[in-house]
Amino acid sequence: MMIIANLQERLSPRDVELVVQVLSRGDQSRRRELERVAEEQGIDELLDDPTLLDLLRDVSGIDVPSPALFICVAVRNTLRLVGIEDRRLSNYVGALLSAFGARERAYQIAGHDDQVYRYVADIVADIEAESGRRRFLLQAHLGNFSLWLTGVFPDHITARVHRRGAPNMRYFEEMGTMGFKLASEHRLARDFDMVDIYSQAAESFARLRVGLNKLSDELFFPDKSNPDRLMRQVVDESRLLS
Repeated sequence: MMIIANLQERLSPRDVELVVQVLSRGDQSRRRELERVAEEQGIDELLDDPTLLDLLRDVSGIDVPSPALFICVAVRNTLRLVGIEDRRLSNYVGALLSAFGARERAYQIAGHDDQVYRYVADIVADIEAESGRRRFLLQAHLGNFSLWLTGVFPDHITARVHRRGAPNMRYFEEMGTMGFKLASEHRLARDFDMVDIYSQAAESFARLRVGLNKLSDELFFPDKSNPDRLMRQVVDESRLLS
């Protein structure tokens, strides 16, 4: 199955209950108000609360957030820090992280596909050779895989550049932007209602990457600070301000 913006749809009633619980902080009147908002306006309003991520991180015991809830909130919170407010795009990026974190899915253009792609160059080569649905899936995967690599594993990319002269971050950004742009222009993007998501991902690839780097640096690999990471962070902040 291809990646679609469906992570929020996987949230359970228990997830909603936990969000209300932590945001209410034991205040019953506040809890009733939050329950009303969730029922009348949907959970989006609650997920946008800037304090929610830290509150979920502090939860312990049997009430820990589900992976879907935590990723959904973490991605939305982090992308807003780099100026990306679109909820559907955040939902898509969250679904991407959730899917690619499972087994070998990051190396496949769709679930249960037999072909494994470990290099961007191989994806690009097959885009030129394929047509129809498979070409579309390869185009989308070029964007997804490039965002996964640059967003979650920036230190790995930098280390490979130093050790072996491998492609740098800009190369992957260009490939990812190209993949999403090509996918947005494919006729199947309309059938799957993905034109806007792919177009926005192409236009804001660098910001998406920087947002995911913030998430990776703080949550996934917080204990690996080094001069290269510091330099990347400084350069990225400068790019966002320019």
